[in-house]
Amino acid sequence: MIQRPRGTRDFGPAEMARRRAVEQAMREACHRFGFGEVVTPTFEQSELFTLRSGEAIVDEMYVFKDKGDREMALRPEITASVIRFFVNEMSNLPKPLKLYYVGNCFRYENPQSGRYREFFQLGAELIGNENPETDAEVISLAVESLRATGLQDFNVRIGHIGILKSLVLEGIDDQALAGNVLRMIDKGDFDALAQTLETNGVTGNLMESITGIAGTKGSIDVLQSVDETKANEHLRELFEILKLQGIDDCQLDLGIVRGLDYYSGMVFEIDAPRLGAEKQVLGGGSYTLSELFGGEPVFSTGFAIGLDRVMLALEAEKELPEYSPIDAYVVPTEDAMRKYAFAIVAKIRAKGLRADVDLMRRSMSKNLKYASSMAARYAVIVGKDEMAKRSVTLRDMESGEQRQVPADFAADELEKALNAPRKHPLSSVPQRGIP
Repeated sequence: MIQRPRGTRDFGPAEMARRRAVEQAMREACHRFGFGEVVTPTFEQSELFTLRSGEAIVDEMYVFKDKGDREMALRPEITASVIRFFVNEMSNLPKPLKLYYVGNCFRYENPQSGRYREFFQLGAELIGNENPETDAEVISLAVESLRATGLQDFNVRIGHIGILKSLVLEGIDDQALAGNVLRMIDKGDFDALAQTLETNGVTGNLMESITGIAGTKGSIDVLQSVDETKANEHLRELFEILKLQGIDDCQLDLGIVRGLDYYSGMVFEIDAPRLGAEKQVLGGGSYTLSELFGGEPVFSTGFAIGLDRVMLALEAEKELPEYSPIDAYVVPTEDAMRKYAFAIVAKIRAKGLRADVDLMRRSMSKNLKYASSMAARYAVIVGKDEMAKRSVTLRDMESGEQRQVPADFAADELEKALNAPRKHPLSSVPQRGIP
């Protein structure tokens, strides 16, 4: 047997129904905020990603030579592709540009819970102007996207990279060393940071100042303990706008840092506590990236949601609805009724309902058992006596109740029954599909 590659997964119909429903809920949130979907290639020139993240990322990428001896890479993320697309074809469009994407990404890393070599993201990029309103719009979309999935237990943490970045650049003249210091802060590796500063002769109170700011967390009021800067003012106005939009439980966290030079301002993360150590489901922030790809400098704010971790968070929080691939299963009672069964199922499908019909030539009892195993809401029984009256029998597979309806109106009656409120204990189960 050929096994699937390590760090990848197969998804069956039930799992895909749940994933698509979660994805669709997020898409609809993006549309409500005026974001339009874009699609970029699954592979790009590897330079696109090394320009963004440095040569070290090559060790984490799937890199290959194409038949023209060009070095390509499966995308490890999608933001770079979107900004490349913007520079290539959209830079003259009116701003702000509000774009979102959904796609799979690839990273060669050690697989673990919530972390895979092929993973899936939904992200958004707002290309426009540097102000608190832009940041608030993106954070609001991120929160609304998660709320739309039904996820309830998550925490929003917001910081501003400018505060720590300014401190580091003031204390360290060497740009390369300053970049390494920011990456260590990003990883929370303060022991290595202290050793690096000592090895490079960086003396004074820099380490103490870094840990003090990185440890500044809580309500927006804790900013009073930090020296006043433009970043502080930006954060206060941002929190005020978010509160007006009904997002009033965000936490300030000045320890959030992105170890990449192009991040320039607000940064934020969203955690789902029930996931334990790998609890982050979303990361984002403001950045300037287009000039790296040959474009004019432009301010952007964006985020990426890990769809895989959102699914794990939803499963940890509540029992997901039962999967039902069909609304109705059409059952011929004998061979002579099969042609009528196909006519009936065609009319049901034409109505926009999900329907299946016996293809295995089972007995009626085995067909009803199969319909039950498929969680079909209704069985449509096509029998000799019923057809003599130009009727069929609708059988509710949960309650066992059944009634005859005219064959010509079977699809209409079935639609009414599916949309009617449930009157038995399973009323909480969605009537059609997975919400």
